[in-house]
Amino acid sequence: MDKIWIITRRELASFFDSLIAYVLIILFLGLSGFFTWLFGNNVFMIGQASLQVFFQIGFWTLFFFIPALTMKMLAEETKSGTIELLSTKAVSDWQIVTGKFLACLLLVVIALTCTIPYYITVSKLGSVDHGAIIGGYVGLILLSAGYVSIGIFASALTNNQIVAFLIALLIGIFFQLLFDMMGFSLRGTMGSVFNYLSMRTHFASISRGVIDSRDLIYFFSIIFCGLTMSQAILSKRNWQS
Repeated sequence: MDKIWIITRRELASFFDSLIAYVLIILFLGLSGFFTWLFGNNVFMIGQASLQVFFQIGFWTLFFFIPALTMKMLAEETKSGTIELLSTKAVSDWQIVTGKFLACLLLVVIALTCTIPYYITVSKLGSVDHGAIIGGYVGLILLSAGYVSIGIFASALTNNQIVAFLIALLIGIFFQLLFDMMGFSLRGTMGSVFNYLSMRTHFASISRGVIDSRDLIYFFSIIFCGLTMSQAILSKRNWQS
């Protein structure tokens, strides 16, 4: 666990040293704040003390931001050759993958923590459903964890950051949009299967304040599969080299 935490701290520090963290956090807060409070169907337009508008904006914003965050995690180190150096320091492939995963997820959690003033402001406007708001934040964290694991996997597939970004987006489109559309259009067993595979289905359930074991199993399964496949690709490369 100490080695995982060392890798996590190193990667998290590199985000802030290269200004990536500041840029992504500012963009996330700017976009989410603009659409939550000022534009379109914002909080004041719907006339309810709720953060459902923010959670829907976050659902889409994080979908694009996370691939940009994860694209360099393994691709850059593979291209520069530092991944082989890291693998020789008595650090397992699983520890490398997990450490990088946690660094990306922690940065997302930091960005979400910066939106706590939204929660405080809404609570001053009227009676709020605290369970739904807490559930919304939990849903965004689980959603982000799923997409971070997908992004790490995409980064493990190639040594080109742009290709890793596009692969992560392509895989994400299925979970974000296509499975939901197919589940809506199909009936019977196939419709239920695609509906279960949709991120929106499970995120919507949790963001209502309902923490269902089926939703947790879904997100943890995606996280585990993404990290396990990333480790397998990393191990194969190390074995071939």
